[in-house]
Amino acid sequence: MRVAGLISGTSHDGIDVAVVEFAAEGTSLVGRVLYDGSVPYDPQLRARLIAALPPAPTTLDEITQLDTLIGQAFADVAQMAADAVGGVDAVCSHGQTVFHWVDGQHALGTLQIGQPAWIAERLGVPTVADVRIRDITAGGQGAPLVSFLDELLLRDRGRAGALNLGGISNITVVDGADVFAYDIGPANALIDAVIVARGLNPFGYDDDARIARSGHVHGALLDSLLADPYYLLPAPKSTGKEHFHLDYVNAHLDRQPGAIPSEDVIATLTELTVRTVADAIRRTGLTTLVVSGGGCRNPLILDGLTASLPEVDVLLTDELGAPADSKEAILFALIGWCTLHGVAGVVPGGTGASAPRILGTITPGAGPLVLPTAAEGVTSLRLEANARG
Repeated sequence: MRVAGLISGTSHDGIDVAVVEFAAEGTSLVGRVLYDGSVPYDPQLRARLIAALPPAPTTLDEITQLDTLIGQAFADVAQMAADAVGGVDAVCSHGQTVFHWVDGQHALGTLQIGQPAWIAERLGVPTVADVRIRDITAGGQGAPLVSFLDELLLRDRGRAGALNLGGISNITVVDGADVFAYDIGPANALIDAVIVARGLNPFGYDDDARIARSGHVHGALLDSLLADPYYLLPAPKSTGKEHFHLDYVNAHLDRQPGAIPSEDVIATLTELTVRTVADAIRRTGLTTLVVSGGGCRNPLILDGLTASLPEVDVLLTDELGAPADSKEAILFALIGWCTLHGVAGVVPGGTGASAPRILGTITPGAGPLVLPTAAEGVTSLRLEANARG
């Protein structure tokens, strides 16, 4: 079965897509990555999305329009990927998170927009979506769902960890049958928010860390940011843009005497990511760490982590067959396969759920909805190298 996985993460800069062809032998699954890529949001659509995100006020009118416009954008990307490989059998769309409701340490709700019916109508294939809420109803955080893929990729590597550096950083630790995961804090979220607000880069991110390299870490600002109580909360825990956003940065800046140059702000936020992630990883006792997400392309972050963790072997997930930039899209292709085969797509230790759950809802494609024969489960996964290169 060929499944297209799609996601726009907390950096909300575009849509990542991967088409994976899955073949099962009992509970063993082989996934051949046929296509992977990323398509930026239209600048006007991205600007509207940013303007609607918390803590900014918005309206149901605007959310409804964005739900349709983002759904149509996802349908465009899904069609492009399907055409590139000669068609797909199903799609799994994460959509775009606009709010993750957490009260203390308990996730109570989550909202992803990007209406999946636009995808199902365009491609005529079943589309799985709204994948996080089922985990939350079972007592989980709804995040990080990537712990499901991480556990399958790392289970034979001793005490190993997988780090995703998206808008938010999250870590999965796998030690034999034991798995736990949680959101560490901001990775690119605050950096990107300041760059966009101040017009520092038309692409909306710190390309090759050029801005951060030109600045200096502001010690007092860094200390203020590190004092956030979130970092002291025990796992499992989850967070997002509803906590780490532009106004959050500005509130910390307002506590500092005098203006801080933009390049120093970016350098400090970059160091915040390095410091919080390195501290979290030291507490895990890992010997191997595989890294993915847009932040792994930021040399100051990756080099900073490598220097801070000399006892840890740091490598990219490409070495495990999952391209670092497309790992989460591959995850959602996997979740789509699992849901359509009646298989749970979450690790309780990864999210804090009481038990595994089959994730998501299914929007039928053209014609009757015919599901494949239920699978026994997935106990191992081998990803084969991206054929597109």
